[in-house]
Amino acid sequence: MVEFCDGCWNRAANQMALADGATASPWPEPDGDDVTFLEPPTCVRCGRGIRICPTVYDRWVSLSTAELLAKDVPPRFRWRLTRLPGRRTSVIVDVLAVRVRAIAPLPGELVIPAHRMLCAMEQSEEGWDVDG
Repeated sequence: MVEFCDGCWNRAANQMALADGATASPWPEPDGDDVTFLEPPTCVRCGRGIRICPTVYDRWVSLSTAELLAKDVPPRFRWRLTRLPGRRTSVIVDVLAVRVRAIAPLPGELVIPAHRMLCAMEQSEEGWDVDG
């Protein structure tokens, strides 16, 4: 098994994050003594609700709040959530976002699209075709 030093790992993880579009800021940790309602995150560009999830390489990605059929989502925007149980329990303690890469999902399978795919403001700034 290969082990990276901290600097090499950060460079590799940053390159993967840029390639995958995983450039979101982490979800803030709520204060244990604070009892105010914590609003769900929204996109600052389009105002839609988003789901901010950690990736397997310690970076964060903004995902859609709804699942779509794989045939409706281009391959570069397909993600799945992996639920991680605790060490000695079956209770889910964390959720990680994993890019769907090696094995293409069947057209009828559900995947979670990256929010970049649905954000019209980001699409128009990057020159993507907003309508198609």
